[in-house]
Amino acid sequence: MRVREPGKIAEGLWFLGEEETCVYLLEGERESMILSGGMSYIAPTVLRQFSDFGIDQDRIRRLLILHAHFDHVGIVPLLKKRIPDLEILASARAWELLGEDRVIQTINEFSRLVARARGRLGAYDEYELEWRPGVTGSTVKEGDRIELGGVSVRIFETPGHSSCSISAYVPELKALFASDGGGIPYRDTIISSGNSNYTRYQESLEKLRDLEVDYACADHYGYIKGEEARSFISDSIREAARRRADMERVYLQTRDIEKAVEEMAQAFQRENPDYIIAPEINRGIYRQMIRHIAGVIEGRDS
Repeated sequence: MRVREPGKIAEGLWFLGEEETCVYLLEGERESMILSGGMSYIAPTVLRQFSDFGIDQDRIRRLLILHAHFDHVGIVPLLKKRIPDLEILASARAWELLGEDRVIQTINEFSRLVARARGRLGAYDEYELEWRPGVTGSTVKEGDRIELGGVSVRIFETPGHSSCSISAYVPELKALFASDGGGIPYRDTIISSGNSNYTRYQESLEKLRDLEVDYACADHYGYIKGEEARSFISDSIREAARRRADMERVYLQTRDIEKAVEEMAQAFQRENPDYIIAPEINRGIYRQMIRHIAGVIEGRDS
């Protein structure tokens, strides 16, 4: 079952943000943690939800970045400013990227682009949402376990959607936070998004296959619970294979990356006109994926 309305998921676990861009709050006996950073424009919504849901902001001690794309780090600068002692956690590769001026510039440009497209630029008038150089934090890696008191968060390195992607798993709740690396539950389907390296994306999905999952908490379009959550990663694996076959077929028709990109991107836009990512950004995503697929076919990549 897919749930797209923010609110309480289970005891100590909350879905915050909005349907298209989600963040989660995990409450332990000792402290709370936010998982993922959403898009910048949801900042007013999240702050209002703290109040509406009775969430104690003073207990929030950590924020876990699952990967460093613009639509997953948007509220980080605001929360760090409001909670100065907030510990920001991310993979080593994510911190490497977030230390680059060009990456920060892209985060800010794309964040405003999407906010403008959704009529939400007013959030920038109300709050300071721009990323600035100098945001730092701690590094997490495969096998790390973060203890919050009564609940723990296990870290898996799951590159492929991005080079810096990680996933988090809470065994006490059987809750998985795979971000876009686990598949995006758009409408009644799953969007495969192996942006950085499609082969590694598929390998990372296999790494998560055997986890017991009652709640699959996605970064876009809400969370999944129950029987569908238990099969979500297996379903994502099958959909990823189908999407790869589509990209291979389209590329092999012409062996022209740009023609394949246009065909796939236009078809996606026709089928998903209200998808959260702007068409020009989505075209760039397809360019990355098909370039990798073409490299594998032509023996230049693996």
